[in-house]
Amino acid sequence: MGLGVIFISLFLFFFGINPFEQKISFPQNRDFLQSNQYLSGEQSLTAKIFGLNIIEGSSLSSVAPPFLIEGKVLGALGELGLRREIEEYVVEQGDTLSGIAAQFGISLETLLWVNELSEKSVITPGQKLIILPVSGILHIVKEGDTLSEICQIYQAKVNEVVDFNGLANEDDIFVGDLLIIPGGKIPKIQPDYVRVPLAENPFICPIPAPCRITQGLHWYNAVDFSNGKCGEPVFAAAGGTVQRTGYGSVSGYYVRILHPNGVVTFYGHLSKIIVSPGQKVFQGQIVGYVGYSGRTVPPGPAGCHLHFDVRFARNPFAVYAVGTELGKK
Repeated sequence: MGLGVIFISLFLFFFGINPFEQKISFPQNRDFLQSNQYLSGEQSLTAKIFGLNIIEGSSLSSVAPPFLIEGKVLGALGELGLRREIEEYVVEQGDTLSGIAAQFGISLETLLWVNELSEKSVITPGQKLIILPVSGILHIVKEGDTLSEICQIYQAKVNEVVDFNGLANEDDIFVGDLLIIPGGKIPKIQPDYVRVPLAENPFICPIPAPCRITQGLHWYNAVDFSNGKCGEPVFAAAGGTVQRTGYGSVSGYYVRILHPNGVVTFYGHLSKIIVSPGQKVFQGQIVGYVGYSGRTVPPGPAGCHLHFDVRFARNPFAVYAVGTELGKK
């Protein structure tokens, strides 16, 4: 009997059938917020794209928007096989740049480039470094980009970029995607990026009041929110269109939204997603629920929080101190 079950399971696996797979669908939901959820009187995001506005504290040149490195350690090498996601590393006593590059299996040039360092740079304990999963380049997709043009800029192969980033095909890219370019070369002329200034914050707190900030600016241009509860609703910070939903080993279940002015917002570590790619969402609509999926510190229910990052603009919540409760009257 036991051998028969094993044989059937292997047969199903060989033909791509998972007998243990469950398909789950989530109902869509609508919800509105109290007026104290807003940081300003502006309750919709309708601004046009403006000129360049470099975020303070940036540590990358125009090849990609700023990578603001403050916050928790995301870990070192993946436990199983090839790493696929970008990570942070906190420098320890005795570390060297060449040693860190060797530890993570990437070239020294890659480590230096992504952190805007040189071989003469001095690193200190507690300093945070970005670690790419492979030697190469990090590129953020902007409006009008095509994968073939991106690969031409970095002297890379389209099929390798598609495979490494888990894309369905070379057309499966969206504005705001962070693409790893394996083996990519630093171009002499680097791409320019438009950043949208947010003079008056158009965003609302993405979780219910008291909407407590639990971690300041960290990878990637992100602020963490938590009221110490799992399962609280996560709101769209502004109206827009859902670009992607999915799961990452670090970010957990996530939702990404493109807003009318070109800004992209990212909501990570969700316990549940209740929107779909292509869906229009209004400001304050529930897009998921707070959780601890992916890699959180600490792990498990104690690590329940929302990771909220902003692409192509400053994160307006970064000016508030950790512990600030933005939703209080």
